[in-house]
Amino acid sequence: MPHLNISSDKAELDVPAIHHFLSTQSTWAIGIQLATVQRAIEHSLCVGGYIDGRQMAFARVVSDYATFAYLVDVYVLEEYRGRGYSKRLMEAVMEHPDLQGLRRFMLATSTAHDLYGRYGFTAPLRPGTLMERYFPDIYQR
Repeated sequence: MPHLNISSDKAELDVPAIHHFLSTQSTWAIGIQLATVQRAIEHSLCVGGYIDGRQMAFARVVSDYATFAYLVDVYVLEEYRGRGYSKRLMEAVMEHPDLQGLRRFMLATSTAHDLYGRYGFTAPLRPGTLMERYFPDIYQR
């Protein structure tokens, strides 16, 4: 199995490739503009996964680095799935020194409950306390 390198150095990110995946292949950001992806990366902690210099995985965390974090845009390219790379990516996110001691760490998923459950994520204990403004088709307008 090829060696997976994981880095949180934003200079290593292949932003056009991230944009391509999110805007054409994700289930949550179809149509997102490159400028929006660039701005999101600029204001987030990002973790990339690389094999032979090619970025094949990504995760982004929005956080104040003290009390709260929100995990978004997690993916592994289809041709690399089923090899444990998502677990390695998640381990890197969860072990990142800037994300320790947080009171709340959240995410939204429709397909990967088993993966995230390995890292302590559960359905909200008090869902009645959570609210949201959600515009799922905002990038397609």
